[in-house]
Amino acid sequence: MAVVLSSCTIPTDQAVTVAEPAEQAPAPRLGSARGASVDTPDQPLTGKTVFLDPGHSGSHDAAMTAQVPTGRGGTKDCQTTGTSTATGYPEHTFTWEVAGLMRSELEVRGARVELSRPDDTSVGSCVDERAAAANESGADAVVAIHADGAGIDDHGFHVSYSAPALNGVQAGASVEFAETMRDALVERGLVPATYIGDDGLLPRADLAGLNLSERPSILVELGNMRNPADALRMTDEAGRADYAQSVVHGVVEFLSGP
Repeated sequence: MAVVLSSCTIPTDQAVTVAEPAEQAPAPRLGSARGASVDTPDQPLTGKTVFLDPGHSGSHDAAMTAQVPTGRGGTKDCQTTGTSTATGYPEHTFTWEVAGLMRSELEVRGARVELSRPDDTSVGSCVDERAAAANESGADAVVAIHADGAGIDDHGFHVSYSAPALNGVQAGASVEFAETMRDALVERGLVPATYIGDDGLLPRADLAGLNLSERPSILVELGNMRNPADALRMTDEAGRADYAQSVVHGVVEFLSGP
């Protein structure tokens, strides 16, 4: 691997300091997006599995407040609704569309891709179930895709990983993945968050999906939906395609590394 709108951000002082009726059409494919193109003819990800978790769900019911394990001995809500732009474009649709574009691009590069939810209309699985599905997939990389709901003057992306680490993968590969993704997004022209984290990285202890992970896993907040500039990019087809290609670039860099 969504009732009151909730953003994905936690207050900075709670972050861990270390040295989220009709049958739904399939997720969109990147080749159909305006300005999108496949720029690498080879298949560097052949034999690799990538698990994409488009954050939140298209519908919600009473089960969303069911308590599930956090991975650190506590419990939290099954899922939250996510946030939206000022014009009402929801986070769950943004993440679903970006994940669909990413799937297409990753498959072109030879990867096997699994998604945490099948559509953007139904009630999705809980955060702990998404982590279990990612673990069971044997994924070489797990990316949870989100967008934030901070103040209107706050903008930029940040990448989270579980910390303090609960297993060797979280202590090693997940941190490496987060740093590689941060660098890749900067290379693609995205700006690290101006309001949270440290140079685009925000280790967190409160994200159940990351805490329960046994695979290299990160959560990417691609921008702040409440910021006009970030929102303009998120609601634009070409902007979403660029977000998707930027995250794919990070996945390729991580999985193709030494």
